[in-house]
Amino acid sequence: MKGTIDANLPQAREKILADNKEMAEHTMVVDLLRNDLAIVAKQVRVKRFRYIDSVIAGNKTLLQVSSEISGVLEKNWPDRLGDILLPLLPAGSISGAPKKQTVEIIKVVEGYQRGFFTGIFGYFDGQQLDSAVMIRFIEKNAEQLIYKSGSGITIDSDLNREYEEMLAKIYLPIHYHEQITRND
Repeated sequence: MKGTIDANLPQAREKILADNKEMAEHTMVVDLLRNDLAIVAKQVRVKRFRYIDSVIAGNKTLLQVSSEISGVLEKNWPDRLGDILLPLLPAGSISGAPKKQTVEIIKVVEGYQRGFFTGIFGYFDGQQLDSAVMIRFIEKNAEQLIYKSGSGITIDSDLNREYEEMLAKIYLPIHYHEQITRND
């Protein structure tokens, strides 16, 4: 997923699909993820390129540009799950490209360990894996709750637009918000 716009903007779908910066970023990430997946799978292909999903983000509806990439793993993949996941990390949708150099730049620029932020989590029942990248989440640290979120910055990025996009994606699920309010 790369490219987000407020669904309520006039001609939002057309605007996000026509945005050259978003197209370049999305294409770069699809190519990076396709190459990463080819490290651990065969018959890697892009099944759908740049389609639009609606995403509910709190009280907002966003349009998100996505692509679907698939590959075929060896039959014994459940026995080798760690060996399969490790070469894919960090997720290319987070690191950008070139992955190795970008990860080094991020370490220098940020100056701290991200912890779980932008790692992966999931559930594996021995047959199926359901996983996701931890790009927006709440982390409990001692007596604090820390909401972590980020945004992808490229050389063509407009920092104000990236910041606004990040803010558009941030929300607290209502049940969690009610619990915090009651405990205060």
